[in-house]
Amino acid sequence: MLKSALAALLFACCANAQIHSTVAASGQASIFVPPDQAKIDITITASGPTASAASTKDATQVTAVLGALTKLLGAGANVKTVNYFVGPVYNNSGATITSYSASSTLEVTLTNLSLAGTVIDTAIGAGATSVGDVQFSLQNSDPAHNQALAAATVQAMAHASAMATALGRAVGMVLSVQEVTATPALIGVLTGSSPVTSTTIVPGLLQVQVSVTLQAELN
Repeated sequence: MLKSALAALLFACCANAQIHSTVAASGQASIFVPPDQAKIDITITASGPTASAASTKDATQVTAVLGALTKLLGAGANVKTVNYFVGPVYNNSGATITSYSASSTLEVTLTNLSLAGTVIDTAIGAGATSVGDVQFSLQNSDPAHNQALAAATVQAMAHASAMATALGRAVGMVLSVQEVTATPALIGVLTGSSPVTSTTIVPGLLQVQVSVTLQAELN
């Protein structure tokens, strides 16, 4: 009687293990879309014999740059200060203060990307000393993200099905699905500015890449 009970239990365990055997697979998809937003960092730097003199000169140059940008983009221009610094400048030995430096960094956000090059030229012409960064992005990345997510899920299911078929089985109920999303990558070009030719900005395309992993039962 005991042997029969043990045999029945062993059979039930084996059957249950087969029912709950699973397959895990992953899928990846990329969607390439043109950006509809650009952020440009513009820095104004000034120097002076004192911290007050440097900061005053910097403020004057910032006012000039802001005025030029407002004239170009209108009163509703999306411009904000993202960094400000005032500090001493030392000689080569680092023992003596030779002057003071002040700098302000403005971030300009554009939805009309065709103005990106003109914004850079205008800022430099008004007294900006450098352009540190040009970043392109999407105002709403959900549509592209969801499209990539759906394609990655379909691919993961296809991979799971291929493995199941190779084992003489079929994919059953999906037990879990998990998204692993990479940071969107940018393909773009920024060329230099000169008095003769204007700055040219080529936004390129944004790559929205999504990875998905899933686990499903094997029937």
